[in-house]
Amino acid sequence: MPYDYRRASAASIERETDEALREADELIHKAARSVAEPSFEATLRSIDLAWARVAEAYGRGAFLGQVSTDTEAREAGHAADERLTKWRVGLAFRRDLYDAVTAFAATPEAAALDDEGRRLLAFWQRDFRRGGQELAPERRDELAALRRRLVELEVAFQRNVNEWDDGIEVGAAQLEGLPPSYIDRLAPGSREGTWRVSLDTPDLVPFLEQSPDRRARRELYERYWSRAVAQNRPLLEEAVRLRDRMASIHGEPSWAHHALAVKMAAHPDRVRAFYDEILPAVSRAAQRDIRAMETLLHDEGEDDAPGIWDWRYCDFRQRRDLYGVDAALVSEHLPLEWVLDGLFAITAEVFGLRYRRVEEPRAWHPGVELYEIRDAASDTLLAHFYTDLFPRADKYGHAAAFPLVVGHRRADGGYERPVSAIVANLTPPGDGRPSLLRHEEVETLFHEFGHILHMSLTQAASARFSGADTEWDFVEAPSQIMEHWTWEPDVLSRFARHHRTGEPIPAELVAHMVAAQNLNAGLKAAIQVFYGTTDLDLHAGGPDPRLDDIMRAAFAVTGLAYPDGTFMLSSFGHLMGGYDAGYYGYLWAEALGDDMWDRFEREGILSPAVGAAYRHAILEPNGSRSGDDMFAAFVGRPPSTRAWLRYKGLDAA
Repeated sequence: MPYDYRRASAASIERETDEALREADELIHKAARSVAEPSFEATLRSIDLAWARVAEAYGRGAFLGQVSTDTEAREAGHAADERLTKWRVGLAFRRDLYDAVTAFAATPEAAALDDEGRRLLAFWQRDFRRGGQELAPERRDELAALRRRLVELEVAFQRNVNEWDDGIEVGAAQLEGLPPSYIDRLAPGSREGTWRVSLDTPDLVPFLEQSPDRRARRELYERYWSRAVAQNRPLLEEAVRLRDRMASIHGEPSWAHHALAVKMAAHPDRVRAFYDEILPAVSRAAQRDIRAMETLLHDEGEDDAPGIWDWRYCDFRQRRDLYGVDAALVSEHLPLEWVLDGLFAITAEVFGLRYRRVEEPRAWHPGVELYEIRDAASDTLLAHFYTDLFPRADKYGHAAAFPLVVGHRRADGGYERPVSAIVANLTPPGDGRPSLLRHEEVETLFHEFGHILHMSLTQAASARFSGADTEWDFVEAPSQIMEHWTWEPDVLSRFARHHRTGEPIPAELVAHMVAAQNLNAGLKAAIQVFYGTTDLDLHAGGPDPRLDDIMRAAFAVTGLAYPDGTFMLSSFGHLMGGYDAGYYGYLWAEALGDDMWDRFEREGILSPAVGAAYRHAILEPNGSRSGDDMFAAFVGRPPSTRAWLRYKGLDAA
């Protein structure tokens, strides 16, 4: 049974962290002492078990910094996150550990390792090189100090975003046309007859989509793009300087070169070639999309050029007016409970699984639920996962899957079953109505569940290759592929039913949704290119890049008016959460996911045979094989952007 979070507190978080670090240090000392008689069990296995113990401590303590309702527990969680991360990254700077692993690498046992064992050894040797073990001691010490400071910056940055509380106050005119269920959920404003629209996704997105007040939409968006700017801009600027210095110590031209060396792309040139390959079609389609936006806004009496604060509104209007897609009516057919039932039924059928809700989740919040995953054929327990799906104060503000216990081979030879959690901010229930999801939220739920399956179905023997520990530009691919099911009429018909009558979603409405699926696909892709190129250029521009200039230059690809006076990077958590010089990986992985989905489409979108092949080739190896190898094992050829262009409707752009 997973950990009992009901008894979690600031004191327990500190205690769990202390105990884990003590036990992990004992294992690391064992590995270091093995230098005289190195072996896989004494050296590499000891390091891996220490890695697993620290990962477990994250799940029992540091994770609560993202989700706890208790201020002291959140602060203790953030402090634990910093301690555990510093410990983990500090391993590469330990000379005694480097000596022990180097000694083991020279043994006949190392030469006879299986594929995963060889990969584990190679990864630690690579980490030690990146930790400066082959450099002069003073350079190695400087690298260690820089990395420790980066951890502090990253934790503080995310805490500032999580705790940021802002919004706008609006009257009835600004809410005209929005569903009563939306208005009922809003907090009252400071003046009578007003409401507060926060920056939480369930407030933010419907307002940007449907409010008739363009000025209010722009104000809300600009506040969203300026979250925590005073606190986080200096943290980001310092992080960029530190990363550039670390790359310089390694003799690399930039942090982008250093960071990409351990990803599928391997080099900034391959990323830029990827963008160059898709940009002609993306740009043509984006220009077409903006012309349609201009027409719509002009018809409403607006003469200013479309801005990024306008695209959701125009997209919503076009789906409704041109394609007959009434988003409110769609939501009436997507109650969360039935969406979850559909998600579980589909993945159970395709991947050979069974799910069961645990009656006593013993979770960190009353609204959190716990499930177990079993193999359908053998009834073997594979994993547990939590669902924490609704917004609340100071909670992690987006949607993500967190590994709480990573799968690995224990010291006693048994297999430690993974535990993970979906944390999201979906439309909550209210006034007797269930949670009714926007279709975009259904996509998000399926996407994050792709991460849960990746974490849960792993058969990797090493903790180092479990959780979400594959290449950062591959890790999103198993989630991107999941989104395709949310657009399939036969799949939607399984669970999309009216929350009151139980009637299936009208086939005509689904047909309209599918017809409008790629509406503004060029513009959406261009916005993703903007994010990715901003990140890449930020980390290829020396120690003091002109952040505003880089962001504005990259933004030009969208063709939209720029929101002057904002600083989106202050809340761009990916830059400080592992995607630095790697945000391109979202589009990259989307292209990989579409390429893999192409096999499902050819052989059966609900085919258990294809699902079994996918589970074996992609989900079970997790990080124990390279992204290129796993992709080739499932698809049978190298990756291509052709399927992505076709599925997005950009191949004819």
